[in-house]
Amino acid sequence: MGGYFGVVSDSDCVEDLFYGTDYHSHLGTRRGGLASVKEKEFYQFIHNIEITQFRSKFENDISKMKGNSGIGIISDTDAQPLIIGSHLGHYAIVTVGKINNLTELVKQAYSKRNTHFLQLDGGEISPTELVATLINGHATFKEGIQGAMDSIDGSCSLLLLTPDGIFAARDKHGRTPMILGRKEDAMCVSMESCVFPNLFYQWDYELGPGEIVHLTADGYQQIAPPGKNLRICAFMWIYYGYPASTYEKINVEIVRNRCGMALARRDTTEIDLVAGVPDSGIAHAIGYANQRKIPYRRPFVKYTPTWPRSFMPQDQRTRDLVARMKLIPIQDLILNQRLLFCEDSIVRGTQLKDTVQRLYDYGAKEVHMRPACPPLLYSCRYLNFSRSRSEMDLAGRRAVREMGRESEDLTPYANPGTSQYQEMIDRIRNRLNLTSLQYQLLPDMLEAIGLPADNVCTFCWDGKG
Repeated sequence: MGGYFGVVSDSDCVEDLFYGTDYHSHLGTRRGGLASVKEKEFYQFIHNIEITQFRSKFENDISKMKGNSGIGIISDTDAQPLIIGSHLGHYAIVTVGKINNLTELVKQAYSKRNTHFLQLDGGEISPTELVATLINGHATFKEGIQGAMDSIDGSCSLLLLTPDGIFAARDKHGRTPMILGRKEDAMCVSMESCVFPNLFYQWDYELGPGEIVHLTADGYQQIAPPGKNLRICAFMWIYYGYPASTYEKINVEIVRNRCGMALARRDTTEIDLVAGVPDSGIAHAIGYANQRKIPYRRPFVKYTPTWPRSFMPQDQRTRDLVARMKLIPIQDLILNQRLLFCEDSIVRGTQLKDTVQRLYDYGAKEVHMRPACPPLLYSCRYLNFSRSRSEMDLAGRRAVREMGRESEDLTPYANPGTSQYQEMIDRIRNRLNLTSLQYQLLPDMLEAIGLPADNVCTFCWDGKG
């Protein structure tokens, strides 16, 4: 998906920029980048982070950077930040989101006969470069940012760095968070509020959907007011967000505990212990175990010193290898046990199937699975949260296809009260070789988050964006 961080300070900002961006490493998969500006001179570094962690890639670069303001990005799309020269002046820009009408917007830009784009590998156009081009078509940064937002079908939040400060603009539906922090001599803008404590920032303000502000070291000025149509991504709480972060004044870890509790209240399965699929399933499992007063244990421990997150590598074979190597079983907690695992979600189920089989190989008597969200039926249109190349790779859609009904209206498969839903779940359970499989109900998930349903994007589950 990606994450962003920016800072404007009375003193040198590079250290805060480095660590603030690094605290977003869990959000992206491909590129990391930093840009700073001192007076009118820009500094920029971009590296591939698919194999090596952000911090080790950039720790030598930051000694070469200078400036009182800067922006950083963890990106799962194009290389960023970009340094742009235009009639508006020189600036650096980062974006997070997904532009569904990118091809159409590129054609419109070409039709003006004075536009060109640098092509990425495979002939693709950088979404961030496109956004910069849209901004440059206007007379001011405010008009340009608003014009770009209005043109985009999908989602886009951005930070734009100038010698005079940072423009921060949250997606027009607020699908990603954007939070301001303050300390004595600096202001920062971050997707993750977990950045603040260790860098000594205090929570100051959270931008609304479509809101634009201009940051300086002294504070911020509102450039465009927030809209009213908030549709923040539910997966920020269920899976993607960091446990110590808070969005819309709602903490991630607490929501995950509540999700586990909701799963437990609807479950009477006899089991010996509860576990979480590490890492994001752990908080859900703690909530479940506390609610049912069943021991929480760790039948798998995660080896983190050298093995990255399993979704980061680009090819499935390498992802499967990482998933296997990073999880080390503890047979004493598995042998002859009835195990119940909480998981944030089941996307494809490829790695989960292998994990379940390993539990049986180590002597598990039963393996039950409780995902903290409903079955995924649609690929994300807004934030690229899944690496599935096709919507049909999703475990739910694959089950529907196996039922010979992929051309049908999917509404019944999102309704737990229908026979179609139950048959779909049974097929997923059989494929994964689970003793039982019970998904979270959508109303329970939304209640755990605590926002009105109309303010949360649930497109992945019910097609309503």
